[in-house]
Amino acid sequence: MTELIFATANSHKLEEVNKVVDPSIYSLKNLRDIGIFEDIVEDGSTLEENALIKARYVHERTGFNVFSEDTGLEVAALGGDPGVYTARYGGPQKNASDNMDLLLKNLTNHSDRSAQFRACIALIFNDQEVLFEGIVKGKIAKTKSGVDGFGYDPIFIPDGYTKTFAELPSNIKLEYSHRTRAIQKMFNFLENITK
Repeated sequence: MTELIFATANSHKLEEVNKVVDPSIYSLKNLRDIGIFEDIVEDGSTLEENALIKARYVHERTGFNVFSEDTGLEVAALGGDPGVYTARYGGPQKNASDNMDLLLKNLTNHSDRSAQFRACIALIFNDQEVLFEGIVKGKIAKTKSGVDGFGYDPIFIPDGYTKTFAELPSNIKLEYSHRTRAIQKMFNFLENITK
């Protein structure tokens, strides 16, 4: 059994990863499980930097094998924004509804609504640092729709669908999610180096 720390306090992210991980091979713990309750300051200028900041912080404090994840919604017409500021786009309160309202307002006069979710995972395993990326492409809806999911899910329509992530069944979102794609790459890597 390989023990891994997921450097997050976000229960939604933990829930998503737990649906992908094989519990007979990996034992996942989050920050609260190991007694880290403070906010880790993510002041990097890229998703990759923020993921590494979190992973290094936990690794330096505990010595454990750890991975962390940072996700950004990148909207073409807005030059890739909100990007690294995805969680606090609508203000420091990190309110999902405020974030979506501002994004929809900023897209009012744009016909190009193409966007992508990009997840970056930083893994520190046996003192080796490795980065993984997962992307799902889609477009921004004109209005919020659906009640499932979290974050920007009510306004993001993945390619190949006409409904938002918040309207689609959770198994479809899980299968196509940017986070799932990055996590699967990480576990494939771990399988190859722990054989």
